[in-house]
Amino acid sequence: MLKTNFQRFLLLAAVIFLSAGILLGLIHGPVVHHAGAAALRCVAIVFLALFALQRRSLTPWIFVAMVAGAELGFDAPALAISLRVFSDIFLRLIKTIVAPLILATLVTGIAGHGDLKSVGRMGIKSLIYFEVVTTLALVIGLAAINLSHAGVGLSLPPATSSETIASPPPTHWQDFLLHVFPENIAKSIAEGQILQVAVFAVFFGIALASLDEKKRAPVLHLFESLSEVMFKFTNVVMYFAPIGVGAAMAFTVGQMGLGVLANLGKLLLTLYGALVGFGLLVLLPAALLFRVPVRRFLAAVAEPATIAFATSTSEAALPRAMESMEALGVPRRIVAFVIPAGYSFNLDGSTLYLAVASIFVAQAAGVHLSLGQQLLMMVTLMLTSKGVAGVPRATLVILLATAATFRLPTEPIFVILGIDALADMARTAVNVVGNCLASVVVAKWEGEFGTEPISPVVLEGMAE
Repeated sequence: MLKTNFQRFLLLAAVIFLSAGILLGLIHGPVVHHAGAAALRCVAIVFLALFALQRRSLTPWIFVAMVAGAELGFDAPALAISLRVFSDIFLRLIKTIVAPLILATLVTGIAGHGDLKSVGRMGIKSLIYFEVVTTLALVIGLAAINLSHAGVGLSLPPATSSETIASPPPTHWQDFLLHVFPENIAKSIAEGQILQVAVFAVFFGIALASLDEKKRAPVLHLFESLSEVMFKFTNVVMYFAPIGVGAAMAFTVGQMGLGVLANLGKLLLTLYGALVGFGLLVLLPAALLFRVPVRRFLAAVAEPATIAFATSTSEAALPRAMESMEALGVPRRIVAFVIPAGYSFNLDGSTLYLAVASIFVAQAAGVHLSLGQQLLMMVTLMLTSKGVAGVPRATLVILLATAATFRLPTEPIFVILGIDALADMARTAVNVVGNCLASVVVAKWEGEFGTEPISPVVLEGMAE
């Protein structure tokens, strides 16, 4: 209790000093550097750092780095611009993760449940539901960001020789269709052709799932181990995230000014509004269509959703989510198949976020994407986003891959990372709620909801 009160004191002190520093700066004019205001803001950063030390978590440090970077970019723009190399280092580390992570997660997601033929009717219904719901999530995210134009007005610095901000050239459907299929997987990985890697992984996963258990197991274990290694690799790289985010924010504010923060707030409001709209326009009608007991479902899903929101990790809520759905009346065999499969194929919140964030990047870059190009980007996201919901900030990997595929700049992505912790909580909670609802929908669709007795162990776990 004493530690919690001390953390609250540090956070409150930081907010007070930061607010005072901002107000004092505004009193002397938005472009005037006032020594007293800067000192107050620096004291606020110190209190934030002490708060992050108490929490011993990466998320507070990313927020501290974002605030410190914005302050450095405002007060010392020349120094801030020179720090861009650290954000470039972070970008390179992230890029090394993309292809092997997508390859491993897609293969294990498809082949991990055994022979696809044996999955039968339940598997087909689950996949149909997953794809319909995630497609609607993409549509809602796309509509929301096109209505809010959150990225418009975020002026980017001139591109370097290694960057391209020009609009992607027109693509005929024949060219796109041919380009989707890889001719050499090593070449696709080397060139960063993520869509080709995803297509290869789909075919490879289907072929692997068609083998008998004895022949499938060694290869499946290899890809499972590879995916675990890449998740750990991501976690290791993310320890460098505060430095990369701070340097990127410092460079961005030093180059563009504090106006970028208004775009971030608008983006966050757009995302939360779109997630609420998705719940009301997609999840609720789906529940009513399949006659899901909405009140009982909401009571059952409240705890796992809260865990997901607090930890920003879907996997942290997985055990309680499965217990809750079984206690609600979903047979164990359906829970055991649908919810884990949903963690690879039913990423409602993450998919919606990727749609919003990717178009935000294009808007910030001043790149006009036609409706066809936006739909092409959504198809790419639909394939490449599978299998990353359980890892905090893993959507950054997919977002960077999408930006590279469509030749968009990376600066807006690093700006987004500053608020990614706040976005991650909401989208992860929606992922968990969506997967829980999927298990109930499939049970209802199969006519097996409430037909099996609930395990006493489950009831005991829910009562604790």
